[in-house]
Amino acid sequence: MTLTGNWNYPNPIRFGAGRISEIGDACQAAGMRKPLLVTDRGLAEMDITKRTLALMEKAGLGSALFSEVDSNPSDKNADAGVAFYRDGGFDGVIAFGGGSGLDLAKVIAFMAGQTRPIWDFEDIGDWWTRANADAIAPIVAVPTTAGTGSEVGRASVITNTDSQEKKIIFHPKMLPSVVIADPELTVGMPKFITAGTGLDAFAHCVEAYSSPHYHPMSQGIALEGMRLVKDYLPRAYADGSDLEARSHMMSAAAMGATAFQKGLGAIHALSHPIGAMHHTHHGTTNAVCMPAVLKFNEPAIRDRFDLVAGYLGIDGGFDGFCDFADNFNASFAIPKSLTELGVENPDIDTLVDAALRDPSTGGNPIEMTEANTRALFEVLI
Repeated sequence: MTLTGNWNYPNPIRFGAGRISEIGDACQAAGMRKPLLVTDRGLAEMDITKRTLALMEKAGLGSALFSEVDSNPSDKNADAGVAFYRDGGFDGVIAFGGGSGLDLAKVIAFMAGQTRPIWDFEDIGDWWTRANADAIAPIVAVPTTAGTGSEVGRASVITNTDSQEKKIIFHPKMLPSVVIADPELTVGMPKFITAGTGLDAFAHCVEAYSSPHYHPMSQGIALEGMRLVKDYLPRAYADGSDLEARSHMMSAAAMGATAFQKGLGAIHALSHPIGAMHHTHHGTTNAVCMPAVLKFNEPAIRDRFDLVAGYLGIDGGFDGFCDFADNFNASFAIPKSLTELGVENPDIDTLVDAALRDPSTGGNPIEMTEANTRALFEVLI
């Protein structure tokens, strides 16, 4: 079955196999004549990137590339990217890659015209209003994984290298002007990246659905996003060339990031400091944290996940859903603990402090305290 479409929620999305061929038209629609393609080091040498650069060249856009992006992008990456952008006289950014490349690219487009330091725009209160909105460069987003959904987001997660904390930089105009969601670009993903990114999308949907905030549109999107991951991630993992499965997973990724406008929670509050301090893969870390957080949140979410289980065709209500989450992780060889994930000698005090200061805590249905957050980390280790 061929899946294709033109969508405008939450931003214009050109969805379908082969639509990377429209990169020139997408840049024109965003008002770019000389864009900078930003991606991570690993993708920079891959055929999909070289093909995209060739399409840019053919469209008269040049073929400029910046790829100094870490797996957990940092303020140092951002500074280098902004300097490269300014020196090159670019007028927009093509955000190309997984969550790391997309987040860093969006920050470069945001910061290139600002005079204040990046941490002045952390997602706290109305700090985003400090930015010069007219100086934010346009963004065309091209995801090459199906997980973070950063292509439909108005924020980026950036690591502060001094404090070793992940911070969220937010502005409404960081939402990309155009998205090209071409599932063919995800066909070459390794199995562990397919699993980790797919489970990241699943975590976004689970946490959005768990959040106590009122947003019924996000609630519905999260529910269907969970179903798509349940049904199609196993297929994408088993056969990376299954384009139908890849397409549905790319949709699920965008749906998860759209849904979490309703809020995230303890999974991400725990995962962010772990990733910042121990450099673990974000989606895989979320997957490791999920079973413990589901049990932690049980008093507040049992009834609603009875409904989820019914919709997903899982027997046993909330308990059945928890069993499914455990078995789902196991089917993708996800570690059962942070130790198995490679976290060595963790500083629990620092992790607890960072988790409680993470903005995701505000969306958790059970209040996170020093005591119960410490207990969660101890269970996970």
